Amino acid sequence: MSSKNQPNDKTRNLLQYHRRRRKVPLDPKKAERDLAGVGNLGVLTVESRRCLQTLAAYRAPKSQIPFPRSRCAAVLVALFVGRKGDLYVLLSRRSATLRTYAGDTSLPGGKVDPQDRSLEDTARREAFEEIGLPRDRRKAPLLCTLEPFLAGNQLIVTPIVVLILDNTLQPILNHSEVTSLFSHPLASFISTTPPYPTEPEMIEVEYHTYFDHDWDGPPLYISNRHGEAEILQTRQVRMHRFMTGREAGGIKPVFGLTAAMLIHTARIGFKKDPDFEVNPPSAPTMEQRLAWAAVKPGSLIKEALNEERARVDWAKLQKLAGLDENSDSSRAFLSRAAKPRPSPWGNVIWRTADHKRGRTYKSKL
Repeated sequence: MSSKNQPNDKTRNLLQYHRRRRKVPLDPKKAERDLAGVGNLGVLTVESRRCLQTLAAYRAPKSQIPFPRSRCAAVLVALFVGRKGDLYVLLSRRSATLRTYAGDTSLPGGKVDPQDRSLEDTARREAFEEIGLPRDRRKAPLLCTLEPFLAGNQLIVTPIVVLILDNTLQPILNHSEVTSLFSHPLASFISTTPPYPTEPEMIEVEYHTYFDHDWDGPPLYISNRHGEAEILQTRQVRMHRFMTGREAGGIKPVFGLTAAMLIHTARIGFKKDPDFEVNPPSAPTMEQRLAWAAVKPGSLIKEALNEERARVDWAKLQKLAGLDENSDSSRAFLSRAAKPRPSPWGNVIWRTADHKRGRTYKSKL
């Protein structure tokens, strides 16, 4: 993606272009009278209707971090109403021939292209290319744009939430990118109860598990009685995993970044905390993780900000990341951070919410 000729204001303000395009008529009486059969809105449960109303009214807090256009991406969280009025999200199985995240369960999406006017355009274009979802906003109106997330490959990924109203749409899969398409209940991403309890795969395998790994960013510091800074503890980042009930057919669980974005979507929509702890007590916020990714030595995001000549207050970003530019300990940490660190995926222990059991894997699964 070419970004050297992109204006600086677009680099900094890519998120501000997102506004709700259309108010989804979710009033119960109006839905029953005028929208029966349109996207199944006439059979919406009370909980689902409130979820859609909350998402349609949601405005993500503005980030203090400048995002380089060349490292920006977007995914489409495409919701639809099931026959019984519950909300489902479309998920896809990535092709095994892809260079990155081959075979993973994911949301349709990808990097920003030069012709994309907004992150919503990016998400809709990618969904059209991957699964054939029309770009027509009347068939899938925008509900909201969520906060950006940091991906493992140093992309800044923004979820775009839409509601599919046209139930006659048929998927057209681009098999070079997507192998199959399926759905999962949105509410199940804040629950430890499997949505398909009759599936045999659910009997022996926990539906929800998580894995904590050390964050490579600044640790927590405290001062001792002599006024000297001491490390309190290394911060950790939690990765969640949800079984789909389709693992016997080769479908991988929903985990990592995709799981995090869907947990966030469900928390906002249903206004409900999950049955499990989302983050460990020492976890950095996503804003801190993004700030660290921007100032970290050798970071692709930092390189892109310099290449795009973005206006960056580096001292402010270091402070957001948890660094003190006048601190010897912070300077020493930055020096150590320039050295490569081992991958956290050596031996992965996925734990259950009650901490009583865990399973060990030597891969992302």
